[in-house]
Amino acid sequence: MAHAANVLNSLVPITQFNRGQAARIFDRLHSESQLVVLKNNQPAAVILSPSEFQRLSEIEEDYLLLREAMARLSANTAPAAAMGDVMRELGVTQEELDAAEDVMIE
Repeated sequence: MAHAANVLNSLVPITQFNRGQAARIFDRLHSESQLVVLKNNQPAAVILSPSEFQRLSEIEEDYLLLREAMARLSANTAPAAAMGDVMRELGVTQEELDAAEDVMIE
């Protein structure tokens, strides 16, 4: 029931914009992540807070990267090499890996 109350509280009739209440509506985005604008009692638009927009954009980007990775994995028919074999071939030891600093990839 709490979800239904949140939805009802997030509804904004478009007439409030026509009455010069836009600043007050946008101020609500400090405490609410999204607002639904109604036109003729039907949802016409959704206004997102900047943090909610960023959160959803990051989810979308992660999803697209996951899809790309899955496509690459399914298209790769080459046999996989064991990590130990690769480390021997490159001359890297487990101790060297353990001692290496973490790298942040953006």
